[in-house]
Amino acid sequence: MHLELFSIIVDDYDRAIEFFTGILGFELVEDSPAISTHGGQPKRWVVVRPPGAVTGLVLARADGELQRAAIGNQFAGRVGLFLRVDDFAAAYHRLRAAGVEFVTEPRDEPYGRVVVFRDMAGNRWDLLGPRPAGAEDAAR
Repeated sequence: MHLELFSIIVDDYDRAIEFFTGILGFELVEDSPAISTHGGQPKRWVVVRPPGAVTGLVLARADGELQRAAIGNQFAGRVGLFLRVDDFAAAYHRLRAAGVEFVTEPRDEPYGRVVVFRDMAGNRWDLLGPRPAGAEDAAR
């Protein structure tokens, strides 16, 4: 068993695809026409995921006022998405150079190097790197 997909509500498919593929480096797994379950309007089934990952994101365009109100605040202001990378420094500098908004400075935690950033809609993510040397001993 594994978690295959979860949705993130976006205002525009193409802008979201550009952020996730062009800036974060995700793969575009699928972009197919579909029909909305909320009234039968045309929509797209858009799935992105990090290279080599099993779990992906469905980029779901907001359908109605309630969903539009959730754009950028799907986790009530908390970090709700966690992107683990092998080379924290390289990923951090690449995202900064691409104009990604960081809302904290990088710091070391027992679970790894971490910095909070916002996606194109305003949702908060943790960019996570490997644990600092000696952190495993300190966490015991």
